[in-house]
Amino acid sequence: MEKTIIKVEHIGKKFVLRHQNQERYSTLRDSMAQFVRNIKNPKNFSKGSKEEFWALDDISFDIQQGDRVGIIGRNGAGKSTLLKVLSRIVAPTRGRITIEGRVASLLEVGTGFHPELSGRENIFLNGAILGMSRAEIQSKFDEIVAFAEVERFLDTPVKRYSSGMYVRLAFAVAAHLEPEILIVDEVLAVGDAEFQKKCLGKMKDVAGEGRTVLFVSHNMAAIQNLCDRVIYLKKGKVQEIGATKEVVSSYLRATAETESIDLSERQDRSGNGAIRFSAVNLLDQNHKQIAGFQCGSPGIFRITVNHAPGKQIDQLHIALGIDDEYGQRISALNNEATNQIFNGLKGNESYIDIVIPQIPLSPGNYSFVLYATVNHEIADWIQDAGQFHVESGDFYNSGKSLPTGQGSFYINHSFELHTP
Repeated sequence: MEKTIIKVEHIGKKFVLRHQNQERYSTLRDSMAQFVRNIKNPKNFSKGSKEEFWALDDISFDIQQGDRVGIIGRNGAGKSTLLKVLSRIVAPTRGRITIEGRVASLLEVGTGFHPELSGRENIFLNGAILGMSRAEIQSKFDEIVAFAEVERFLDTPVKRYSSGMYVRLAFAVAAHLEPEILIVDEVLAVGDAEFQKKCLGKMKDVAGEGRTVLFVSHNMAAIQNLCDRVIYLKKGKVQEIGATKEVVSSYLRATAETESIDLSERQDRSGNGAIRFSAVNLLDQNHKQIAGFQCGSPGIFRITVNHAPGKQIDQLHIALGIDDEYGQRISALNNEATNQIFNGLKGNESYIDIVIPQIPLSPGNYSFVLYATVNHEIADWIQDAGQFHVESGDFYNSGKSLPTGQGSFYINHSFELHTP
């Protein structure tokens, strides 16, 4: 008989968002004067509107021992909040959670490590937090260090680690100290492709030993490779729970429907708003709008951006990441790589064209992510910003329309025959 190791019953998590009643733009003098008035009359500090936001709303599910469960959904769906509740980092506002066994969590970069301590010291600290004896930790120590590949920096304070090194060590600690439940967020995306593959293999091994894995990711290929069940969250509610293939298909169909949503209305975005993406259009080489690209033909992504009023935009870096139908990143287009950073943009709106002389993608459906920084600070970032389709075409100019199933993209090449 299967043993239920996690039982979640009607949990909800509410946050109170406070909004200050103030002008959008104010001078330093205005802000200082208002601060002095608030000191004289402390009641002023409480002024402003409040809004209740339910990040999780009536969530219920059971997870059995040894299950490998993926948690998917768009940004803002409540995935990370759910993991924090399950990891006991935050308490639910209502509902009940029953967990049997030790939980090791790898959530945001930096969670669980003390920055002033060395890698060696943090390994022992995390083991102690999990309730392990020093002898138990010592028996796993060499495996952890070898897996993380940070031997040279083992006695260096982790505050000096790169984000990739930090994640490698944090995952190695979480996976090797034998928790009954391993919880991993999208943080693995910080690591390189080889390390991500290594982590997925380790999580499979962990589940094979009878332990339970919960994994959040936007990478549907990784979800399908690792998980046997999936929980699909949408706006804080459970949209669907079931077998991986069926639930991932439902999620991808729902993601495709976001294509018709005006980007200016999207709320699931990050950044300071110095610029905001408002639309993306596909154009042909004559700058005529098209429904999709054709393999082998020229194509243009026209990105419309709105500027913050009254400000000149300098050091504008824009990137468009292209994912396949399973969320696997296959390419990224950015003006930093081409050394075409934009400066001196004025007015309320700009149009930026990404010109591709020959579309190399094989026929199929693709999605894209939009990302922008202004003066090296994140201005706007939208996951699942839209989708586009690529039709079959004569990529090699050989008179043949290429079939599907030939890989993700084509490489322009030719053959030469040499005989003795």
